[in-house]
Amino acid sequence: MAAIMEARIDQEQIKKNGHGKQEKSGFPYAAKVFVRDSNAVDFPWKIAWNSETCIRCGACVATCTFDSLQPRLQRRGRSVSVGNLPRPAEAADVMIAVRQVNDLAHYCRGCGMCEKVCPTGSIRPVANGRNRFPVVARKGGSPIKRGGRAHLIPGRVLDSIKVGRISQMTDPSLDAARHTFDMLTALGRGLPADKLPLKVEDGRLVSTGWSPPMHWVYPILIGDMSIGALSWRMWEALALAVGYLNEEYHLPVRMCSGEGGMPVKLLTSKYLQYMIIQIASGHFGWNRIIKAMPQMVTDPAAILIKIGQGAKPGDGGLLPAEKVAEHIQAIRGVPHADLLSPPNHQGLYSIEESVQKMFLSMNAAFQFRVPVAIKVAASSTSVSVFNNLVRDPYHIVGGFFMDGIQGGTGAAHEVNLDHSGHPILSKLRDCYLDAVAQGRQGQIPIFVGGGFGETGNLAADAFKAICLGASGVFAAKIFLQIAGCVGDEKGRCNACNTGLCPVGICTQDPSLVARLDVDAAAQNIVDYFLAVDQELKKLMAPIGNSSLPIGRSDALISMDKAVADRLQIGYAC
Repeated sequence: MAAIMEARIDQEQIKKNGHGKQEKSGFPYAAKVFVRDSNAVDFPWKIAWNSETCIRCGACVATCTFDSLQPRLQRRGRSVSVGNLPRPAEAADVMIAVRQVNDLAHYCRGCGMCEKVCPTGSIRPVANGRNRFPVVARKGGSPIKRGGRAHLIPGRVLDSIKVGRISQMTDPSLDAARHTFDMLTALGRGLPADKLPLKVEDGRLVSTGWSPPMHWVYPILIGDMSIGALSWRMWEALALAVGYLNEEYHLPVRMCSGEGGMPVKLLTSKYLQYMIIQIASGHFGWNRIIKAMPQMVTDPAAILIKIGQGAKPGDGGLLPAEKVAEHIQAIRGVPHADLLSPPNHQGLYSIEESVQKMFLSMNAAFQFRVPVAIKVAASSTSVSVFNNLVRDPYHIVGGFFMDGIQGGTGAAHEVNLDHSGHPILSKLRDCYLDAVAQGRQGQIPIFVGGGFGETGNLAADAFKAICLGASGVFAAKIFLQIAGCVGDEKGRCNACNTGLCPVGICTQDPSLVARLDVDAAAQNIVDYFLAVDQELKKLMAPIGNSSLPIGRSDALISMDKAVADRLQIGYAC
């Protein structure tokens, strides 16, 4: 069926109408109308441009990394008075205009960079709530792919939970400004008292055997983001902030490397002790890590074996070819191509086998000095997986990381982001209560992620998760936003997968990476952690806790009856 409608125009009728006004039966000027062609009205963002205040400096066009704006010549008519008596005469000016590109390959992402650089505020993106993008974007048979946002869930469960237990006279609260708080959590396997290899000799504790490695770390970790997904300057800013927090403020924050290896300079420096090295199903970059082991001057904070992630569970990771720059090729030992990780580890077929894998490889490689943890996607089967790890007879599983449905991702298909996954809090609660029922709570620390800090208040989100049984939380996207990321959960930017990040955070293009100020980004992250540390204390003080309230669900209430019943916390209205 033809997609083109012929518009039959009666030229004489147009003359009679004076200005060619449209008749009910036809179109005045266009000879052909392509009804299936995309237009700005079909896109999620439309450009609003004020021609009266625009000074035609070209900053907006030069800044737009998506080529969504184009300068074009525009003829504008005007009436002028000539002669001694006012006699109107028609005149016209030709000027530069800014127009939105009507092309699916270069549609506006709403990042707002044009508005930021415009000296007169003459241009801005406007959200188009009545767009047809979900329909027109599948042109060519390709599913919609976006990055930088998570699953859109109506209403955050965390927002319906409040700290409802306030210590009064018989159970005094603490002074958050002057009291000493123990803000550390364990990363590593904990043993019950009857299995500790210790005995008392001459009034001293003496070790009688091997005990699992354990490190005391800050309860908020920087989640896994690879040096390929982020620009080298953003990754450097994160590492710089972590080093500064540890060295200057003695705040033992840890950062996960993500899949894809690490720079040799970091692997062979003392700052490796602040890094959690991740091994994922693609094994990218591990050849370089293994070769660097003889030169390592310190052990890493932990090894994290990634089984799955919450943003796109059951789907492998993806680093688009646009982001596989030369230094990424060197670190990962790959050619310039799309890098797809298998959805599961090809050498692992069961949880029991994964324990053996850790026992035979990672633990042995670091001579049982480094905690080895696994990361899985939250799922209906999470409790079964956790129970298998708790019952590990070798006591070598050093942590259980669980990623929920609201975890962000740098590249995923929308169908994954919107229609697969599991909320994190209910699975956290299930795992913790199951461990309590067995008397095994605390033996394997549970770290959870997925949507923490989504509203900007990471301290409150982390505190609530800890009270529900988590030993700590990991977050990632919020630290990118602190560094300048302009994306959000409602469709703004979300172009991490294109390699065209307008602020230089998720790109490997040197001209775009240069937009990011490493020192300023690192300073912002340091400042945020210092503020979060104070905010955590402000929440611990009212309930009378001077150490992390792991599992203290009695401190929480919910104003949603269904949430209160599901999480087994108090209900208040």
